[in-house]
Amino acid sequence: MLEFLKRLFGMGPGVDLKELVKNGAQIIDVRTKGEYQSGHIQGSVNIPLQVLQENLSKIKKDKPVITCCASGMRSASAKSILESNGYTDVHNGGGWSSLQYQIQ
Repeated sequence: MLEFLKRLFGMGPGVDLKELVKNGAQIIDVRTKGEYQSGHIQGSVNIPLQVLQENLSKIKKDKPVITCCASGMRSASAKSILESNGYTDVHNGGGWSSLQYQIQ
């Protein structure tokens, strides 16, 4: 069941997020500004999910993108939005604190 949910939200195995970041991946945090200000991954960009569509120009299409939020739900939605707008190398990093631990 857990593996099914991971695949459903785009958090499947096989991607080394630490390696992606080392090679220049963009981390897009889709939480609200208040959530972001209370703690975030250094170097991440805060674009709340509700305004992501209007801010796609801030995200480069030629670099991998890792989305994150509080739990992985909004970042899964952000991944879908980006993919539907032509981004091809997008990964759901899940919750930001877990992602931070994975990429250290």
